[in-house]
Amino acid sequence: MDERTEELKELFVETTGAEEVTETQEDGPGDLAGEAAPEDAPERIAAIVARMRERYAFNSGLDDKALTRVVLGFYADEDDEELTAALGPDEETVFTARMDLHLVRESDRVAPFLLKELRDLIVADVPLSERAAEFEADEETVEHYSQVIEAEMRSTRANHRFVDEFAGLLTDADLSENHAADARESGLEEAAEDIETDTQL
Repeated sequence: MDERTEELKELFVETTGAEEVTETQEDGPGDLAGEAAPEDAPERIAAIVARMRERYAFNSGLDDKALTRVVLGFYADEDDEELTAALGPDEETVFTARMDLHLVRESDRVAPFLLKELRDLIVADVPLSERAAEFEADEETVEHYSQVIEAEMRSTRANHRFVDEFAGLLTDADLSENHAADARESGLEEAAEDIETDTQL
């Protein structure tokens, strides 16, 4: 383990309170790499979170310190169960926090109905109850996936600025580019098309 990796490991352990970095995290290309000094990353993440809070109405109820921890855990490949264990709230709160922060996983897009159709209903401002009736699903399920779509749409409107800044601080350059590309290929372009269509109307 080189000096840079050791610094990153120590920073992650100190920031998250974890006893150790898992093998996957430790063997990765560098969870907290980037142009900024590693010790500055949490402070800079907190500043980004604060900017997002000024712009958006956050729904999770978590404070900025907890949201910063969500970002750190997300880029350290922690799942929602692990984040919940670290932060204390239920998994749905952690999920909502990720959506507040535009941090969408590929697994979030695995739905029992076509998300493109749900996206069309959201763009058309169809009420939740009618969306649920359209898919013959309960409102809680439809609300869950609506949060995913709405997070992607907010990220698109912001030109993916915030997720790109997070990735720039917490991943290697190559990983940052790949993360952004994967996100766009997984539905963000569709969200942009819907926004353009809505604007033209």
